[in-house]
Amino acid sequence: MASVQWDKVIGAGRNGNTMYNGSANIEIIRNTRESIKRSFDLVQSARNEVLRIFSSITSFRRQVRLGVLHLFKESIDRGVKVRVLIPTDYQQIGQIINEVNLVLPDLSIRCVDKSLQNTIGILVIDRKESLIVETKDDTKDNSYEAAGLAAYYDSKPISRSYASIFDSLWKQTELYEKLSETYEQLKIHNTMQKEFLNIAAHELRTPIQPILGLTEILLSNKRMDRAAQEEKLNVIARNAKRLKLLMDDILDVTKIEGQALQLKKELINVNHIISSTVEKIKNQMGHDENVELVFNSLDQNVVFVEADKGRITQVISNLLNNAIKFTKRGMVFIDIEEIKQDNDLQKFVVVTVKDTGTGINSEMLPRLFEKFASKSCKGTGLGLFICKSIVEAHGGRICAQNNVDGKGATFQFSLPIAEQVASSILD
Repeated sequence: MASVQWDKVIGAGRNGNTMYNGSANIEIIRNTRESIKRSFDLVQSARNEVLRIFSSITSFRRQVRLGVLHLFKESIDRGVKVRVLIPTDYQQIGQIINEVNLVLPDLSIRCVDKSLQNTIGILVIDRKESLIVETKDDTKDNSYEAAGLAAYYDSKPISRSYASIFDSLWKQTELYEKLSETYEQLKIHNTMQKEFLNIAAHELRTPIQPILGLTEILLSNKRMDRAAQEEKLNVIARNAKRLKLLMDDILDVTKIEGQALQLKKELINVNHIISSTVEKIKNQMGHDENVELVFNSLDQNVVFVEADKGRITQVISNLLNNAIKFTKRGMVFIDIEEIKQDNDLQKFVVVTVKDTGTGINSEMLPRLFEKFASKSCKGTGLGLFICKSIVEAHGGRICAQNNVDGKGATFQFSLPIAEQVASSILD
């Protein structure tokens, strides 16, 4: 009885290795060469869309050897949208595609979970036709030996059902990729926070220890001569300032993230700010002959910007101190120039700090201005993040790159010039 019902549904007609039913538009293909040829013919016939789910990465590799990627490329060149799902990872897909040395920027390939690997491959053409191919033996290198039965459907309802399966899996990959990206970002952020806490603990401990130790010595030794007292008090003062700078950085980051960084803007002369900052740093350097600090000011001595004097001084000091720290022997230059935008409606002052030191670590360069970014044994990695936030809050930009000669790095930041206000003051 069961066989009679099957004949009614599928049809009793047979043609070689094929079973078919003209009314249901279903065709069972037993010949593997015929089924593979049919799959290629279907892709070539596509007008709008090709959806392909490979049963495994091995199946994909076998099909690539037969030229399926070139077939996809021809379809894409005709304006057909081709999307592919494979239960594997992107590294394996990349390796297989690289073997054929073919560039397919418009081919959409996504990975689904490896647990979805099975023995069935699905091909849907324009959501009207579909071909289901069985994998008989996935260990075979030859597609003709690996493939089993195939079922062809010239039916919109059936093809749309398979297309819905494809769409569901495609959306799952989107969600999975977003979750994976978020997870990776959280892992990176968590790692950076842990590194920051370790660095911050070290940075806090470093100045606190001499402050506490020398204070106890001064309190316990009342008969210490004045010169020895002053020497120890200077060390305490120096470490107390270092501690204050660290706490200021942490507070600044808190304000920036809470969008509570307030700027007390006034009209300031950038040349004067840089000049006074350079002199202050030179005094701090003392008689250090290993590093020479040079300021090349504009011939015109008046370059006004409307900015927070303290914050701009903070940016300049940070960039100069960084350059000096990574230049054990050499030169640190700071230059200033005026530039115009293409529309000539706004002028900018550009401050450049260039050194001949060790340069920027290649791993650090992409995230140099991010919070906690640091490869140095000293410092919290907050300074450049704060500088970027301050400059951008003033309507400017900041960037950095290694010098082309391989010696040192260059940092630049820009600020809009308060040209009209400056002119009125000069008049």
